Amino acid sequence: MHNGFLRVAAVAPRVRVADTVFNTTEIINCLHRLRESKVELAVFPEMSITAYTCGDLFQNACLLDKAEEALARLCRFSADSPIHFIVGLPVRAQGALYNCAALLREGRIDLVPKTYIPNYSEFYERRWWRPAPADIELTVDIAGQRVAMGASRIFETHGVNIGIEICEDLWVPVPPSAALATAGAQVIANLSASPDHIGKYAYLKALIAHQSGSSVCGYVYASAGYGESSTDLVFDGKAIIAENGSIIASNPRWAPDDNITIADIDILAIDHDRMHISTFADCGERTQRNIGRSSYTPAVPQFDFSGVSLRRKVSPLPFVPSGDDARAERCEEIVNIQAAGLAKRLEAIGCATLVVGISGGLDSTLALLVAVKTFDRLGLDRKGIVGITMPGFGTTQRTRSNAVCLMEALGVTALEIPIGAAVEQHFKDIGHDPEVHDVTYENSQARERTQILMDVANRLSGIVLGTGDLSELALGWATYNGDHMSMYGVNVGVPKTLVRHLVNYFAMTHPEGSVTRSLLLDIVDTPISPELLPAARDGEILQKTEDLVGPYELHDFFLYYMLRYGFAPERIRLLARHAFKPEDYDDATIDKWLAVFIRRFFSQQFKRSCLPDGPKVGSVCLSPRGDWRMPSDASSHIWSDSVV
Repeated sequence: MHNGFLRVAAVAPRVRVADTVFNTTEIINCLHRLRESKVELAVFPEMSITAYTCGDLFQNACLLDKAEEALARLCRFSADSPIHFIVGLPVRAQGALYNCAALLREGRIDLVPKTYIPNYSEFYERRWWRPAPADIELTVDIAGQRVAMGASRIFETHGVNIGIEICEDLWVPVPPSAALATAGAQVIANLSASPDHIGKYAYLKALIAHQSGSSVCGYVYASAGYGESSTDLVFDGKAIIAENGSIIASNPRWAPDDNITIADIDILAIDHDRMHISTFADCGERTQRNIGRSSYTPAVPQFDFSGVSLRRKVSPLPFVPSGDDARAERCEEIVNIQAAGLAKRLEAIGCATLVVGISGGLDSTLALLVAVKTFDRLGLDRKGIVGITMPGFGTTQRTRSNAVCLMEALGVTALEIPIGAAVEQHFKDIGHDPEVHDVTYENSQARERTQILMDVANRLSGIVLGTGDLSELALGWATYNGDHMSMYGVNVGVPKTLVRHLVNYFAMTHPEGSVTRSLLLDIVDTPISPELLPAARDGEILQKTEDLVGPYELHDFFLYYMLRYGFAPERIRLLARHAFKPEDYDDATIDKWLAVFIRRFFSQQFKRSCLPDGPKVGSVCLSPRGDWRMPSDASSHIWSDSVV
């Protein structure tokens, strides 16, 4: 294991049916290639030493003897190899024949027999194989070693616990991997020989993803491919790697050349989720079988991963799905969650009036769009949405115009209440010099705007709809008892990197060339700013949020991995350096803003401790009543010290 990752490979090499010498040579050739990639665990298909389609030849002594000789050859090869690998072969034991996986670690053999033997449709394996004895280990003399053989066993490899199941074991209602995972196996290897037919591949990928998710594990699946007999079946050579509900790597299939898929499985993420999901351990306690454990002490020098890049995709935008269709689907789901939550709140309190501050920026635009969708769903008049634009000292013509025009285009009630005179009077009342553009200068404007919203809502018997998003809450980028407060925060579960896509999603629902679509696209292109400081001489936005607190795409990345997986700063830094191009953010820049994120995240918890209600939309949430409970005076030293 390196940096909390285990590098694995699923391999579907060429085979010749019943040619154990050829097949073993192909396996060794693959292992040589895998060594160059520093693979720590390699999984080969079911019956990879003999091929799967040998039929009644499996009961022939010559084939069985040669399979054992091939295993001995592979065992000798493994003696000085840092790669641990799993191959399939037939094994004789106590007068019966078993379909086995052989784990080879530094010259040592461990055997796992197949638990469930299919005998339906194209399968008639009970003709040759006996199912693994339930909760019993057999002792087998094979390849010059006395070897324990049992299905309920966990093995250690490179600091990671692995379990093994074979093909059909995955397809039964309660796969052996479920018990192995709850007993501590972090990665499951599946040696398979699954023939292909129409629709099966998509179903299988869904099955593998589901099993890795329900068992909170990594899953390495290698299936027989080119060279297997095509008398009645065709094998496509599947090599699939999954992790905790997602396929993280797979091969194109059907190629006659060796099919190899390599990926790094995140063991720390798996361990975090098992600890976080309290029912995982509860399930293990209720369903636990007698699981044996096989550890080892490594004698062969392990791979040096210094300077080696990760073999997995790490998205720089973990909250934003890749691909237009996936993003559109995510946006649709989020908007429906937001609208459903707001609709319930309005119905519960018998309210048909919403008051929302409209700045011409992304967050208030999203809140307004969700409000309109909610009113349409409830059959309420859009005029019950009262949008108020409140120009101040830093408001630009661009944002002011977009705010007013958008409210008109959406058909809501539009008000404009300038705050300049009221804030200037407030400065006189508290003795603040208006030429001093400090935090008092900025926050006085934010609180004046909130006071207007609250008082208008009181006058109209309505409620104030909050516009602040998840990223702002994480950074504390809100004025306490100013824009920090509302009666319902519809955006509190949406990170800033996703807000832009949501507004763009709404834009695409309007006809090309329409006023609403044009306005929304211009808002998407507007720099993010609270507009609390005077604009530049040319009227352009001078105060840009990301110049002050840092790039939101970095902060959202830090937020995701700190809250979703509980990662330490060192690991977040490692992932960020892999996800972002050096020309976008070099190491020093990542470290700088990571330190800022940690400082602000800890120091601003007091604002999150008294948040208004708002809907959770994703796996990361900062509600003090839900996912995130943290003392406001927690020390950040051990986190910040890790970044320095």
